[in-house]
Amino acid sequence: LAMPLQQKLSLLLVLVALASVFAVDIPGLKTTYEVVKEGSGATVSKGSTVTVHATGTVKQTGKKFWSTKDSGQQPFTYQAGVGKVITGWDNGCLGMALGEIRKLDIPAEEGYGKRGFPAWGIPADGGLLFEIEVLKIDGKEL
Repeated sequence: LAMPLQQKLSLLLVLVALASVFAVDIPGLKTTYEVVKEGSGATVSKGSTVTVHATGTVKQTGKKFWSTKDSGQQPFTYQAGVGKVITGWDNGCLGMALGEIRKLDIPAEEGYGKRGFPAWGIPADGGLLFEIEVLKIDGKEL
C-alpha cells in the first residue's frame, strides 16, 4: 500500500482489533471460538446428545486430519459437556444452537496435549482448529 507509515500502523491496529472482536473467550479455558453462522432453536447443554459435522486441522501445519464430510464418513454423535471428547471441543460447543457453525481454536493442553495423536498426524503440543456444525440436539433437527 502506498501510504505513510503512521497510516499503515493505524490500519494494522484496526485490523487486529477487529480480529479480536470475532474470537470469543470461554471462561476458564484457553480455547476460543468464532461463530461462522448463527443457529436457532435448541442449544447444546451439558448432557445433551449432539450430532455434528466436524472438520479438524492441525493449527501449526494447516493439515486436515479428520472430517465427517469426507467420503465414507458420517456425522459424529457425542454426549456434550461430560468429558467424552477433548476439553476444548467439549466446552467450545456448549451453547451452540441447531444449525450453528462455529470455528474452535483449541490449544494443545485442551486438545491432545504433550503426546499429540500421531496416528492422525497431530504432533506433540499441536494446536487444533475445528469447524463444527450442529445437526441434531437430543433428537431435534432443523
